[in-house]
Amino acid sequence: MFDDVYMIIIKLVGGAKKSFSTNELKIDKSDISIQQLLDLLLELKPSNTPDLDVENILIAVNGADSSAMEGKMTLIKNNDVVSIIPVIHGGSSKRLLFNMSHKLIQVIEIQGQNQIDIIFLDTLRKKFPKIKLQAVSANFILNNYHLKKIIGLSLYSDKNNLLLSNKLEMDILMRFAISQQISTAINSAGIKPKQNFILIAIGNRKALDLLYTELSKISVDMFSKDNSSFLKKHFKINDKQLSIVLSKTPLEDILIEKATVLL
Repeated sequence: MFDDVYMIIIKLVGGAKKSFSTNELKIDKSDISIQQLLDLLLELKPSNTPDLDVENILIAVNGADSSAMEGKMTLIKNNDVVSIIPVIHGGSSKRLLFNMSHKLIQVIEIQGQNQIDIIFLDTLRKKFPKIKLQAVSANFILNNYHLKKIIGLSLYSDKNNLLLSNKLEMDILMRFAISQQISTAINSAGIKPKQNFILIAIGNRKALDLLYTELSKISVDMFSKDNSSFLKKHFKINDKQLSIVLSKTPLEDILIEKATVLL
């Protein structure tokens, strides 16, 4: 299938292994982008194996998350090791569960109510001390892809001691708000009365199940509202900027890039 000269090593994790019936590939290529590599992998994948979902994967180059580099434009060089890690998710439209960086993450959207404010979040943290919790205004999260990429960026920052704050939870909020100032992030993208918010929880399955059971009655379907116009206006992103991004998800990628350069 491949020539004898191997230049890039591809490590396949989880479901990605089933797409190629192996946990490792060696490809005689060098100086290609991640996007070019993905296109090549889709060509090489046997027709009788499960599809490789390239929109729901994390890609690490020599152990570093590509989202913290140049995303799909990241250049892969000779002898680089590229890890393809599917984002495993499940649950109903009111609950998203997925594994990322060896952590189980649960995401639900909470209906805004008069009595729900920052005190509500503090109360939850006291009741569920084994869970890391953060609430982000639903207006600041575009979709599933945007959500997972920002969380992945914060987890990478935590692992490599690059957090914007001393806590992972605050780093997540600051990256969605695209701000290096904690107060600004809280005021703009934090929890507010009467506004829906996305609750991000990191912990073990038992604790997350208990949390969901308690909050399920006030949860709603996620990402039902299109926040594109709000986000473009808030972060001053114009159509000209979007038009020069060579991507199927230009707005998401610009938001992710802005969050990345906060490192």
